[in-house]
Amino acid sequence: MKLLLIGLGVATLWTAVASPLAHLDHHLLTAHMVQHLLLMLLAAPMILLGARSIIVPHGLQQQSVLVQRLGIISTYPTLCWLAGALTVIVWHVPAVFELALQSHFWHEFEHGSFFLAGILFWWPVIQPVPGLVTGWSVPLYLFFATLPCDALSAFLTFCGHVVYKPYLSGGGHFRLTPLEDQALAGALMWVSVTFAYLIPALFVTAKLLSDERKPAVEFGGC
Repeated sequence: MKLLLIGLGVATLWTAVASPLAHLDHHLLTAHMVQHLLLMLLAAPMILLGARSIIVPHGLQQQSVLVQRLGIISTYPTLCWLAGALTVIVWHVPAVFELALQSHFWHEFEHGSFFLAGILFWWPVIQPVPGLVTGWSVPLYLFFATLPCDALSAFLTFCGHVVYKPYLSGGGHFRLTPLEDQALAGALMWVSVTFAYLIPALFVTAKLLSDERKPAVEFGGC
């Protein structure tokens, strides 16, 4: 299972940056958005989940220096949360976004930053080094992470004008106008982020409630 998860994560990473999808991102904002979502919401957590099944059984003593340092960073979930939120927000500032479209170096840097931000963001949730972030902080962490993404998604979906000028000349793909493409990209981000963050939050919440009931049941049974 661990190799399958890592393999799926690597395949998702390849899909985002090297597949035919990567050649559409200069023509469709939706394709560009799919790249970001694949990197942060699928590739990063799948690789972390696969890595967790390798790291945890071997304990802390056999972890690499990088893993230990990331584990230390994850004890400050605010930093991990900010890494995810700021990466999304900063790269969608029009001037920064257009810089990535015009420069191969900055485009690749953008991809790398989304993937690294995804690793940092998901680390406190998946916890390859267990026990660093516990309790109700995890569902709250995930819930608040939806807020900046929802605001950006709503803006792209409903603002009524094309935000990124390079896409003004990219109409016609899949019969989408530039404004329809932008609205679709915003809606896709809105729905994807909401499900990707809130579904794990619900599972963690259910587990926490279940764990809280067990002592009460055992006490009642006595």
